[in-house]
Amino acid sequence: MHSAARQENLLKMGPVWIFGLFLITLLPSQTGSVAVMSVDMGSEWMKVAIVKPGVPMEIVLNKESRRKTPVAIALKENERLFGDNAQGIAVKNPKVTFRYFQDLLGKRAGNPQVEAFKTRFPEYNLVDDERRGTVLFKLSDDLMYSPEELLGMMLNYSRSLSEEFAEQPVKDLVITVPVFFNQAERRAVLRAAQLAGLKVLQLINDNTAVALNYGVFRRKDINATAQSIMFYDMGSRSTVCTIVTYQTIKTKDSGTQPQLQIRGVGFDRTLGGLEIDLRLRDHLAKLFNEQKKSKKDVRENQRAMAKLLKEANRVKTILSANNDHMAQIEGLMDDIDFKAKVTRQELEELCADIFARVSSPVQQALSSAEMNLDEIDQVILVGGSTRVPKVQEHLLKAVGKEELGKNINADEAAAMGAVYQAAALSKAFKVKPFIVRDAAIFPIQVEFTREVEEENNIKTLKHNKRILFQRLAPYPQRKVITFNRYTDDFDFNINYGDLSFLGPEDLKVFGSLNLTTVKLKGVGESFQKRSDYESKGIKAHFNMDESGLLSLDRVEAVFETFVEEKSEQESTLTKLGNTISSLFGGGSSTQDNQDNVTDSVQEDEEGPNGATKDEDPVSSDQTSEQKNSETEKTTAESEKQEEKKEGDKTESQNVKEDEADKESEAGKAAEADSKKTVVPKKQKLVDEIGADQTLNDVLDFLEEEMKTATKKLQDLTDRDLQKHEREKAANSLEAFIFETQDKLRQDEFVKVSTGDEREEISSKLSKASTWLEDEGYAATTKELKDKLIELRKSCKALFFKVEERRKWPDRLSALDSLLNHSTIFLKSARMIPEDDQIFTDVELNTLEKLINDTWIWKNETLAEQAKLRPTEKPVLLSKDIEMKLGALDREVQYLLNKAKFSKPKPKKKSNTTKSENSEKNSTEGEEKVIPPTEENKEDKPKDAEPVQEPPAEEKSEIPELGDSEADSTTSKSSELPEENHKTEL
Repeated sequence: MHSAARQENLLKMGPVWIFGLFLITLLPSQTGSVAVMSVDMGSEWMKVAIVKPGVPMEIVLNKESRRKTPVAIALKENERLFGDNAQGIAVKNPKVTFRYFQDLLGKRAGNPQVEAFKTRFPEYNLVDDERRGTVLFKLSDDLMYSPEELLGMMLNYSRSLSEEFAEQPVKDLVITVPVFFNQAERRAVLRAAQLAGLKVLQLINDNTAVALNYGVFRRKDINATAQSIMFYDMGSRSTVCTIVTYQTIKTKDSGTQPQLQIRGVGFDRTLGGLEIDLRLRDHLAKLFNEQKKSKKDVRENQRAMAKLLKEANRVKTILSANNDHMAQIEGLMDDIDFKAKVTRQELEELCADIFARVSSPVQQALSSAEMNLDEIDQVILVGGSTRVPKVQEHLLKAVGKEELGKNINADEAAAMGAVYQAAALSKAFKVKPFIVRDAAIFPIQVEFTREVEEENNIKTLKHNKRILFQRLAPYPQRKVITFNRYTDDFDFNINYGDLSFLGPEDLKVFGSLNLTTVKLKGVGESFQKRSDYESKGIKAHFNMDESGLLSLDRVEAVFETFVEEKSEQESTLTKLGNTISSLFGGGSSTQDNQDNVTDSVQEDEEGPNGATKDEDPVSSDQTSEQKNSETEKTTAESEKQEEKKEGDKTESQNVKEDEADKESEAGKAAEADSKKTVVPKKQKLVDEIGADQTLNDVLDFLEEEMKTATKKLQDLTDRDLQKHEREKAANSLEAFIFETQDKLRQDEFVKVSTGDEREEISSKLSKASTWLEDEGYAATTKELKDKLIELRKSCKALFFKVEERRKWPDRLSALDSLLNHSTIFLKSARMIPEDDQIFTDVELNTLEKLINDTWIWKNETLAEQAKLRPTEKPVLLSKDIEMKLGALDREVQYLLNKAKFSKPKPKKKSNTTKSENSEKNSTEGEEKVIPPTEENKEDKPKDAEPVQEPPAEEKSEIPELGDSEADSTTSKSSELPEENHKTEL
């Protein structure tokens, strides 16, 4: 089923899939499992894409052959269901079916979004995690699951789909996350993947993945002129508006390559299709209560509300293309049916305040990018909720465009962009470079407090802030902050910066603004140990990686001093070379740039060209001077060459005199340096400083908690595998029983069996069917497999006779054809003249004996088989026919290959005529050579004597057999029928 569906999808993708072949190629050195995957984990739907050898960038089909899977998990007592199966359980038992749990990732129990989740979905029993301060889904006193564990289950399920689709293990993946996910939320996603045993290559923002997918398939349209595209993505749970600039840039390693840069981002965490569904659900509940068919309030029935939410989603989808639709649910509550008409106008009035928020993300994105609408080339829709007509109407007004772009797959763009990034990060694939400059939308800063002396020698505490990453700072990026005024252990905090661009509600949902407290240990000891050195400060190295996660790599105490070195350590030649170099304007600076008195932040950022900014300004200055020196040298040399070409003696003489003067001065400088005894040299020392970090936003899992959670998920996975294996065994047994019972009534089975044999087999099948219905539900996998093996043994003889009779016609026909062709080949081979014969008598006699023996075996076996009744075991076996076919075919092929690679024998020279003799005498003993004809020119050996072409009637032929590549000549006198010249084995 998957294979057929996959082929159909490839045909639909057409040029896009073919284009993908040129974007992603497998490196030849890689073997084994090399497939990589991406997971676009939305609030309502999950899309999985894969890249493997021969299949670049393809969406993975689930077990229902659908291209997207509902994000839903049902945890029953002895069963765990995913996707569509879990969604079906949600209506019957909503308490055990978990959905929209991503809203709880990385959030404390008191977060407004957690409280809103409890209000919208009262069927869930949420309890507090006392240690971490987060929430847990409670099923029983002994069974509780965190949101990270539920996400880990979903990720593990996505891997099982990918492995079944790729037919090989898959472990590496890229996961999409909302761009507004903060540090705690991103860490939660990584922990979920770790629980699932997956290796995350990168967390990529879903808006960046969409932009990458758009750019990859429009690579030819990107040039040096920047073009700005706005992507408006409204999904089930949130809305994000992104402004992206595309253009080509020159890189140091790869030349000119396309690049996308995130310029501006605006978002609304709670603006999405779910809000519309909830409004419509409550409206349908109100209509049901107004019908007064039941005395109970439908809003107090969790199962009924789950049915209404599902129906609301269906009605909303239909109203996107129709003006009205009938909502109807059979047996909504107390076996009471519900039916009500809903119009698009009613829906728009219910959600008027929701639609009014459509333009807000657009204004945020323009403001953060410092752009106006005139600079936007196109607005493209992404996400399923953008299909709502009222959303498009409000968006058109907000962007002031004539139309909205719909030239991208709104559902799969993020998954396809993420899987391209996965292939780029994998070592197994080589992709065409596409530079991605993502942006961190939340600024991060370092805060610390220190004593400051003011007037009257009064010491006060001063609170300082240093920005590490500005709003929309590109990443990945490294930064270094230097503390210059500390000589003992101290603390500092890593916090979010100015978030005034967020509204009051968004700030509450955002959570803690304090990220990490860092306590340094060993600063005082380092200063005491290096008291004779000059301090260059305490340097803290920070890194924001490709996933947007900030980390403190290391903290170092840096010191410098000048040490004395004897001049004898340098050779005279080295000193002379350095002096001459200095005369041309080169040389390195010996003066060190002083650090600022206040603390400073330095960038160690990788630019688009792959170059890095060095932390040490002295090193950068030296590099620049060396480059200038080399430039001046190159210029001087080119000027000398031009002067030489002009041939001016006077100017040439002046140049030589100038060079002599310079060499003399260089010699004097070298002699003066040799008299010095010491040369000062700068030495740099670095001490590692210990740093204890404490999270202030959301506590991470302890090591023991990670082990427990991993084992809990693995036990569930093992149970699912055992259950799947048992179901597979039960289905195989049941299918065998029904199929065999049907076969016993078919003519070909009746013909080769007696009534008693069929009755015996039928009786065993009936007993097995009864056992399966009565006791099969409690049977183990082994018992089911053993029962199937037992039944197959009982039917083995019957199936064997039927299978042999099915094979006889094709096998015998092939044997007859090969015997006929071999006989023709043998006759033709014997007709070859003795002078041209390439086969030996032994070879031809061996083939003749093999042909005769095969004819005799066939006729005798067929005669013996004809004497047997159909119910008896046959003596004519398909395997024996195949053995005879193989033996005869090998012998013929051997002779054909010999004929193909053999060279014609050289013929003896015939007696010359008198005229030829007289001609030979007239040419003083020179031998006349007959030029080769076009037919024998290529086959003629290099050192062979010239051979005269025999008459046409003396030519013989080796007939062509089937697919053989043997060469053959054309025979005019062959008496074989024409159809025998082209035969097949």
